[in-house]
Amino acid sequence: MNLSRLRVFRLWRVMARRFRQRLHANIERMRTTDQVFMISAAVLIGVLGAGGAIAFRELIMFIESVAWGGGLYDRVSLTTLAVLTVPTAGGLIVGVLIYFSTREARGLPDVMEAVALRGGRIRPRVAVETSLATAISIGTGLSVGREGPIAQIDAAIGSTFGRLTHVNVHRMRTFVGCGAAAGIAATFNTPIAGALFSLEVILGNFSFSRFSPIVISSVVATAISRHFLGNQPAIIVPPHGVNHPLEFVLYAVLGILAAIVGTLFVRALYGVEDLYGKVPLPDYLKPMTGGLLVGALALLYPQILGVGYETMDRALFSELEWQFLLILVFIKIAATSFSLGSGGSGGVIAPSLFVGCMLGGAFGALVNHLLPGTSATDGAYALVAMGALVSSTIRTPMTSILMIFEMTGNYELILPLAISVIVSTALSAYLLKPSVYTLRLLRRNVDLEKGQETNILRSLNVGQARVTSFETIPPQAPLDDLMSRLAESTDTEFYITDDEERYQGTVTFDRIRSLVAYGEDLEGVIVAHDIAQFDLPTVNDGDTLDRVMLLFGRHQVNAFPVVKPDSGRLVGVISREHVMDAYNRETARRDLAGEFASMVDTLSGGQVVQLGDDYAMVEIHAPRRFIGSSIRRLQIRSRHGVQILLIRKREHRDSQANHVGPAHRACQANRSGKANPADHADQAGRAHFVPTPDYVIQEEDVLLVAGERDRIDRIVHL
Repeated sequence: MNLSRLRVFRLWRVMARRFRQRLHANIERMRTTDQVFMISAAVLIGVLGAGGAIAFRELIMFIESVAWGGGLYDRVSLTTLAVLTVPTAGGLIVGVLIYFSTREARGLPDVMEAVALRGGRIRPRVAVETSLATAISIGTGLSVGREGPIAQIDAAIGSTFGRLTHVNVHRMRTFVGCGAAAGIAATFNTPIAGALFSLEVILGNFSFSRFSPIVISSVVATAISRHFLGNQPAIIVPPHGVNHPLEFVLYAVLGILAAIVGTLFVRALYGVEDLYGKVPLPDYLKPMTGGLLVGALALLYPQILGVGYETMDRALFSELEWQFLLILVFIKIAATSFSLGSGGSGGVIAPSLFVGCMLGGAFGALVNHLLPGTSATDGAYALVAMGALVSSTIRTPMTSILMIFEMTGNYELILPLAISVIVSTALSAYLLKPSVYTLRLLRRNVDLEKGQETNILRSLNVGQARVTSFETIPPQAPLDDLMSRLAESTDTEFYITDDEERYQGTVTFDRIRSLVAYGEDLEGVIVAHDIAQFDLPTVNDGDTLDRVMLLFGRHQVNAFPVVKPDSGRLVGVISREHVMDAYNRETARRDLAGEFASMVDTLSGGQVVQLGDDYAMVEIHAPRRFIGSSIRRLQIRSRHGVQILLIRKREHRDSQANHVGPAHRACQANRSGKANPADHADQAGRAHFVPTPDYVIQEEDVLLVAGERDRIDRIVHL
């Protein structure tokens, strides 16, 4: 039996190797020119993305039919037992699946983080795990959407394609954007909105080099989904139009209401998540309680189960009373907050569409009651509010406008839609600056609003950038000594210290220069203490470099003193140039990690890349003698003749790492006191990273090393 298993395993490895070789050969044929390669890649990702979206849709329908015995089409006739037990069981399965698989199967913020911090690298297994977790969530009635997860699934497909083709970081991010655009476009039948969504949300910029391939992937995915699923609009609506100029004011008021409700939605979602963080239950059981709460709400209002497109259709055709619609607004917010805040998997766009539809329908019914004959139908306001509320939660006005237009095919309401969306976006940004996606990342200490530069500066501290060469003077140093030292020194600041080297103040070049004309008159009168600045802030080694740059923006100085926080002893200085040098080093280090990471894919299983007759590059597990010591202390290069190029975490450790919340994740990232904070950020969120000399090697580390083959063999057995 063991022999047969071994033969099967060897046969599988041979087949997999041949498949990879043929795949790489076919990919190389595509590389005739960069333009041909990018177009071909965009088409292929669009095809794969459409396939992923269609398969995901079928999986949801299958689980829904199994869980509910035929589907959720007739929610009113569901039994009490089913309404309570099915969402509860679904929450339990999802909780266990996420806890024991990967913390990345949660939605779009993980894709945004991967693009910002990991060069767009997403593990292929994320696509499978996200598909299962979200399909079970929706199929069992949890109040979540499928658009975020399908974007994550197809983004993982794009990232996997980038890994197989060994592209650079820029193209890897482009392929991730192509996948996300394909997923959104195929799901909602919205090719232009899918492309804009990817550019606005996933990538955060409208780079022309990325625009073309993303649009191609989006259009290809839409064409394929239309072939298999039909070319009907995602939402069927009756004809709507504008009946009176007063309606433009009413649509602006609707935008204000959408902003308020959207802000309430986001705050409720994260408020419930914070409450669940305090619940003394294992993380894998928390989604089960969320499902139970959703089931309890559904006993009275079964319309909140699942996505709820059927209820939206009725609201768009003005078939529901405004009181009932208004109640559903808040019940749906609560149900979605319980579903996602408890740790479930799913998107927020579909629930936002539902809430907006109910809000707009209720508003339209009231307007028609109070101002009969001057306004459009209730459904027109419901349709406009859908776009306004989506934009108030995810802050994508262009995407929201085009999404509603493409989903309905109704051009008549484009102007009212634009008015409501713009008002809603502006007011919601005032009420709550981050979007529902960026707020989750902010809770992980990732700020996409300020760009990649701020995130890199935030991962570095003063201790990594400061210098220890600086000019010190005693407080009683006379003015003529200061002038002579200024003429001989290249520094523009002198730092006053006492006998115990404690910092007291700063004497700047401008202060001394202003007294040069009075030099003879002031000799023996003015000393350093008289012209020093005592109100300049100091920094310490633990301060982040983004804080230092903020201080440079507020104070007109060339450098800040670095002091010990406990004793006040001056230990160094830091200037703008020092900050930029550290930033450039870290940027190069991260880019290098991305390039090496492509090589790592070919080194799985201990395979060796020969770099010459005696030199090789290979992945090895961290030797026992290395664990717990820093690279600087081990002196690996000088003692062993081997260079560590890259470090990654073993995948099974990654998949079990921290399924709780951002605060816990941050604590885990700082569990090793001596290691570089930037490296700890990599451990928490990056698959591969280039270590600094102060990085402490841990048991779960896998090292990519290069050197003479016999020297590598020696350290393997340490």
